[in-house]
Amino acid sequence: MAFEKAERLKALPPYLFAEIDRKKKAAIAAGRSILNFGIGDPDRPTPQFIIDALARAAADPKTHQYALDEGDPLLRQTITRWFKGRFGVNLDPANEVLPTLGAKEAIVHFLMAVVNPRETVLVPDPGYPPYRGGTVFAGGRVVTMPLRARNNFMPELAKIRPSALKKARVIFVNYPNNPTAACASREFYAELVAFAKEHGLIVAADAAYSETYYDARPPSILEVPGARDVAVEFHSFSKTFNMTGWRLGWACGNAELVAALRQMKSNLDSGVFTAIQRAGVAALEGYDRPELAELRRMYRERRDALVAGLRKAGLRANVPEATFYVWVKCPRGLSSLDLTARLLEQCDIVVTPGVGFGKSGEGYIRFALTVEVAQIAEAVERIQSRLTID
Repeated sequence: MAFEKAERLKALPPYLFAEIDRKKKAAIAAGRSILNFGIGDPDRPTPQFIIDALARAAADPKTHQYALDEGDPLLRQTITRWFKGRFGVNLDPANEVLPTLGAKEAIVHFLMAVVNPRETVLVPDPGYPPYRGGTVFAGGRVVTMPLRARNNFMPELAKIRPSALKKARVIFVNYPNNPTAACASREFYAELVAFAKEHGLIVAADAAYSETYYDARPPSILEVPGARDVAVEFHSFSKTFNMTGWRLGWACGNAELVAALRQMKSNLDSGVFTAIQRAGVAALEGYDRPELAELRRMYRERRDALVAGLRKAGLRANVPEATFYVWVKCPRGLSSLDLTARLLEQCDIVVTPGVGFGKSGEGYIRFALTVEVAQIAEAVERIQSRLTID
């Protein structure tokens, strides 16, 4: 007996990387030495002090029961203290902070909590796929905001169509940005808050990479006066603390928006394992430890090695201010899928084609800095000696 998938699944964008995945697996099966720059998953382990905190908490039987829907009070209070120290913003731990099962889950469930069928969600393009997927699940309509190099990969708010704004409910931004690695200024956030108030929009700010930076610390939208009237911001432990598999993050900001997400989640999950939340407490309390400074130093070393090597090989690589991604312009005449395929077939290197993040990502590829410097040097040598562009 054949079964049909739900219409909401059929409405999701097609998986554009199927052929790339097939070729990658075939290359590995053939014994080829693949260098994988395609995945945004830290290659170093979670710092030991966080693992130790998890072990202690997991040994406590009090953590073995259902977690509270609103999250562990100790974690909410710790997030509040950290946020004040990092951004200078006072949050109410009872009403303006909600621990989540990572940022991805929170983003999708937030859209389901606040978007009605046929309402519009303004989504950056290129952008993180769950912005689109969450909109589809909510029954909303995606309207993309192109991110162009000429505007430093920032959305041009004045160019959003009035017809799109008429039914718009949410506007998404993601800075530091995946995949372009661009950063937003406080001035842009102030403009965005004013724009949202003018048009009755909710601002959803994805700040998952706010702590993976190289020089200037990226700001929070909640630093802008009046932002909490319209905005909710999503944070993650994944990239900051090498905790991608732990699934821990939080939403913060406007109390009504946080409450809507809390209500949605209370009907869908039973919260984050309390022992993991206690590990999150240790992570934030250890934010200034040398292990985390070493991670930033490591990514800087990798960034500098890759950008210099790619430029020497004739590829136009942007120098990221934050994130662990390098956004690379495709040579004239090659699409992002073309260049991705050549790097795999000729150099045994896996990267991500920009078009996979949206139409406006065409013409670029993304490298993730999740490989050691020695492997970066090997990749650069392969590109210089093997890659044909003409």
